[in-house]
Amino acid sequence: MQEDIFIRQKQFFFDIWAKFYDFTLTTVFYQAIHTRLLDYINLPSSPLILDLGCGTGKLLNRLAEKFSDLKGIGADLSPEMLTKARLANTHHPRLIFVRADAHDLPFANNQFDAVFNTISFLHYLQPEKVFQEVARVLKKGGYFYLADYLGNNQMKKIFFTPGGIRFYDQVQRQKLASQAGLITVDHQYILGGVVLTIFQRP
Repeated sequence: MQEDIFIRQKQFFFDIWAKFYDFTLTTVFYQAIHTRLLDYINLPSSPLILDLGCGTGKLLNRLAEKFSDLKGIGADLSPEMLTKARLANTHHPRLIFVRADAHDLPFANNQFDAVFNTISFLHYLQPEKVFQEVARVLKKGGYFYLADYLGNNQMKKIFFTPGGIRFYDQVQRQKLASQAGLITVDHQYILGGVVLTIFQRP
C-alpha cells in the first residue's frame, strides 16, 4: 500500500514537471552529464539498451546518434514525460518509449546489453529491488551505468519530491550491486558532484 501511494505521488510530480522539464537549467545540466557519460560507455555491435527513468528521451536520442546500429527502450513512470519523449523521438523505430516502474520492470530476463540510469536512482523507494531488476534484465557481460549525485555522510535524504530523495556513496552502491549479483567496475566523477558508477553482470 505504501509503495502504491509513493508511486502515484512520484508520477504526479513528474507529470507536472514534464510540462517545462526541457526548458529548465536542471535539464541543461543533465544534458551535459549525458555528453560526459558517452566517454565511458562500452557497447557491443547492434546493442539493445534500456534507459531507466528516461524522462523526455534526451539520452537515448544522443546514444542513437552516436551508435547507428543501436536499438533502445526508454522507460519512465510518468506518462507525460513519455509523451514528450515520443514527440521528440528522431530515431523511431529504433527507439521506443514505454511506461514502467523501476521496481518491477516489464522486460524479459537477459534482454539488454546495457542499462542506463541518470539522475533517477535518488528517487527510488526500494533501491535494492531496482538493482535486482536491472541485474535480471541485463545479459551476461552487460553493463549498468548509474550516474547520480554522490551526496555526503550528512545528507542522505532530502524532502524535495514526494518521498524525498536519497543519496548513495560508492560503498553503498557497491553493496547494492553485490547483493544483486553485479560486479562494480569503476567510479568516475563526471560533472558537478555527479559520479558515474559502472557495474557488470558476470
